[in-house]
Amino acid sequence: MYNAILVVHIIVAISMIGLILVQHGKGADAGASFGAGGSATVFGASGSANFLTRLTAVLTAIFFITSMTLAVFAKQQSLSSRTLDTSLATNTAPASPIPTTPTPAK
Repeated sequence: MYNAILVVHIIVAISMIGLILVQHGKGADAGASFGAGGSATVFGASGSANFLTRLTAVLTAIFFITSMTLAVFAKQQSLSSRTLDTSLATNTAPASPIPTTPTPAK
C-alpha cells in the first residue's frame, strides 16, 4: 500500500511540474491581446486557462492527500520501530555498582 501511494505521489508531482510550466503567467495575457500568438493555441485564446487551472487544482488536492497519507505511514513505522520487547526488559539484571576505593586521609 505504501509503495502504491508513493508511486502515485511521484507521478502527480511530476505532472504538476509539467503542467505548471506549460501555463502562461498573468502578464502573458497582455501580449496575447496585441496578437502575439493568440491564434495559435489549441484551446483558443482563453479556453486553456480554465482547463489547466482546474487540472492544477485537482492535482494539487491529490498531491496534498498523498503527502498526508505518506506522513501517517511514516509516523506508524517510526512508532513501531521504537517499541521495546518486554521479555528483554524483564530478563536483564541491574548493573552492579563500581567498587570505590577509599582515599587515604592526610
